[in-house]
Amino acid sequence: MIRLRRPDRELRVEITPMVDVIFLLLTFFIYSMVLMVRVDLLPIELRQFVSGRPATPAPATTLSLDLDGMLFLDREAITIDEALPRIEAARERDPATVLYLAIADGAGSVDRAPILQELWDRLKQAGIPINLVGRPAERDVSDPPPQP
Repeated sequence: MIRLRRPDRELRVEITPMVDVIFLLLTFFIYSMVLMVRVDLLPIELRQFVSGRPATPAPATTLSLDLDGMLFLDREAITIDEALPRIEAARERDPATVLYLAIADGAGSVDRAPILQELWDRLKQAGIPINLVGRPAERDVSDPPPQP
């Protein structure tokens, strides 16, 4: 029979080397932050470019649907039957006209889904491109910016 001997002294964990390593890492990171050069502080010569003509934004028409189901074309109240001819007339005057569709956010007194669906169908059948306007999504600061 073999007898196991236990050591006379107790085992213990020495934390002094661990504290030394932590302070070493802390010193390293602080020193590296002090020496880091920010890119936005570098002096850069920005050249000026001149174009042949000034940039002009494309003409725009806004079609709005409020909480009560009322339609507005450039802040003027219209019916759903008047919307398509008025938008087509604006596009005939200037074919570069952009249509923005804005829908009020919130709960309204009427169901706006059928109005929106009928309006969308009429505009798509006429071949008019639609740009939806809305509130930007809440973004977390840690998220990367959206790519164009």
